[in-house]
Amino acid sequence: MGTAPTAGLRFMTHNGNLNMKAKFEARVPPFYYVPQASDCLVLKEQWIRAKYERQEFLADEKAVSLQGDREVFLWKRGRDNAQFLRRRFVLLAREGLLKYYTKEEGKTPKAVINIKDLNATFQTEKIGHPHGLQITYRKDGRTRNLFVYHDSGKEIVDWFNALRAARLQYLKLAFPDLPESELVPLITRNYLKQGFMEKTGPKQKEPFKKRWFALDALERRLLYYKNTLDAFEQGQVLLGSNEQGYEVCEDLPKGVRGNRWKAGLTVITPERKFVFTCPSEKEQREWLESLRDVLSSPLSPLYLLNASAESGLR
Repeated sequence: MGTAPTAGLRFMTHNGNLNMKAKFEARVPPFYYVPQASDCLVLKEQWIRAKYERQEFLADEKAVSLQGDREVFLWKRGRDNAQFLRRRFVLLAREGLLKYYTKEEGKTPKAVINIKDLNATFQTEKIGHPHGLQITYRKDGRTRNLFVYHDSGKEIVDWFNALRAARLQYLKLAFPDLPESELVPLITRNYLKQGFMEKTGPKQKEPFKKRWFALDALERRLLYYKNTLDAFEQGQVLLGSNEQGYEVCEDLPKGVRGNRWKAGLTVITPERKFVFTCPSEKEQREWLESLRDVLSSPLSPLYLLNASAESGLR
């Protein structure tokens, strides 16, 4: 007798939640980023406000107009210093370009970024601002990082989704035979794992040096930096698949010892072994799991396209 009301309550609550979801998420654009539990506060807050406060996704409402050309002023961290300065960013969606200018009315952009090379990911803790966004793109074979924020949570999330809309437009042209459901995960991506490790050189006799690492699972790159907010990486490890002879092993090669940290791992590629140490066994386990996830996953169409393009450039 006592369990029936509880079961009935669960049923009504569940179906009530489904009905609410169907009502307030009836017209979420495919490019719109739906936050996960691990995402930062500004994404979650603006998702809730967009659904319930602004009611942007109701069936009888006009669709969210984040597609097309867009202009915004963002605070951008200087490449060679820690100062954030106001910069004008212009998105030309139809041309597939993002430009930014150092002068408000400047005619010549400081950088012209092709949407096909762009990624955007919220990095609030790393940037030190609750609305901190990291924009990355490939430049001359390296990854260029732009660290920006806007004082308004709505503006930075709208800007992020506008970039995603432009990216989806590019992906549909690049992969006309793939369904939209397979393109959406390729629009933007968060790093699978970030953190400090120490690394040694190719001979494994060089001193271990502390570096900040970021694992890009989609592009299959393990990037490393001297500092967390560097504009360019110091180096990278390109990650193929297990079938191509790539693997990651727990611990260090025989005769190799870390500097301060002892929990080691070794990434084996067809060309060489990359040896790292982690600050704790917990970090070691997380890195091993993340790297094994990448090496065991199939090569994505976007990875193959980018690899072919970079090979052609070389």
